[in-house]
Amino acid sequence: MSRTPRRALATILASAVAASAALVSLAPTASAEIPNGTRFFVPKAEQGALDQIADLKSEGRRRAAAKIQSLVDTPTGVWVESGSAGAAEKQVRRVTRQAQARHTVPLLVLYNVPFRDCSQYSSGGATSIEEYEDWIDGVVAGIGRREVAIALEPDSLGIIPWYTPTGATQPEWCQPAEADADTAASDRFVMLNYAVKRLTALPRTSVYLDGTHSGWLNVGDASDRLQKAGVAKADGFFLNVSNYQWTPNLEQYGTWISSCLAYTTKVARGQYGDCPNQFQNGGVANPGGGVALDTAKIWSDSAADPTANTAGINARYSALLGKVKPRKTFIIDTSRNGQGPWTPNAEQAAWPDPQVWCNPPKRGLGERPSTRTGTKLADAYLWIKVPGESDGQCSRGLGAGDNVVDPIWGRVDPDAGAWFPEQALQLTRLANPPVRVRR
Repeated sequence: MSRTPRRALATILASAVAASAALVSLAPTASAEIPNGTRFFVPKAEQGALDQIADLKSEGRRRAAAKIQSLVDTPTGVWVESGSAGAAEKQVRRVTRQAQARHTVPLLVLYNVPFRDCSQYSSGGATSIEEYEDWIDGVVAGIGRREVAIALEPDSLGIIPWYTPTGATQPEWCQPAEADADTAASDRFVMLNYAVKRLTALPRTSVYLDGTHSGWLNVGDASDRLQKAGVAKADGFFLNVSNYQWTPNLEQYGTWISSCLAYTTKVARGQYGDCPNQFQNGGVANPGGGVALDTAKIWSDSAADPTANTAGINARYSALLGKVKPRKTFIIDTSRNGQGPWTPNAEQAAWPDPQVWCNPPKRGLGERPSTRTGTKLADAYLWIKVPGESDGQCSRGLGAGDNVVDPIWGRVDPDAGAWFPEQALQLTRLANPPVRVRR
């Protein structure tokens, strides 16, 4: 049977996405959000974690060992990152069957889009639209009718190759030479739409797209990208994957994105620039133009500090939406945000690039995975990033290439995804809420 060439199909679909994004309604689809009371799957512990537990016990540090054991006994995401369609199908089938046998729901993190992480620490991924779509087909075959939650492609909407945001005149910083500058951005949306379509067609699969986090994209920009990626057909979006932002701030940010999506589809179609955001909180409740919210602080409507006060933003959304209710829900990665984001001291801030997102010091585990969030639109707190795994070899801009000593830790950090014993211990020691272990 003849088929439209993939490159031509990408161009056609990208044009359709761009033309219709603002007109798509947020109607519910056949897939379902994560149900209340869901018990999540605990995957097999990494060998690095097991080795650390054994070493701590041999040193007589049994309480520290028990804390690491508690960490690995907590449900975390299973990352499906590379390989052929057949390999993805095999991995997903194995994990979903194990979860089904334990009457739990696995969280799959699909991470294989071309030019993922803009070819930085977590580089890799498929090499073409066709390869990626075949890989997604493998994932779909591996899931079958089993229940699963999916975080679809972390960073995929925060870092888009050769992407020019709505209202901007120049592409963002991610400009890989290997990518086609004319089509790379539209290709990204084509692939995500394909993945959403295939995955949401499954009967028991919840699908969430990349909503970045409260210290990254402004609300309108995040909403625009989500709409182009197919959030209308997805169950919602995820926040804070592999990051450290405060949970209350993320709950506000996620609610604002959902409100912006409702506003731009049901009130003023496509007017993402009208959506109030975290970088300018002015309004009736904050007269005088407002200020940017400070991510180091915990935000609320009652905060006396203007850089933490959200009353103006929430009042403006209430006025914009009227009787229209936001519907799109979200999940939050709380795996490492118990102490919030890292703020470098004066000496650290003077480094060429402090890399606040990369293995920051003195962080802690956050809220344990649960569907009891207390926030209407927040479906769950989940450990999407596996705490204890490194973010990569962080150099703080003090060197280039591999094997640069990280001045924070006094060693070369493990590669992205490898076990980082020192960080794992610190995460358990500074956990908020605390890690409880049996005496």
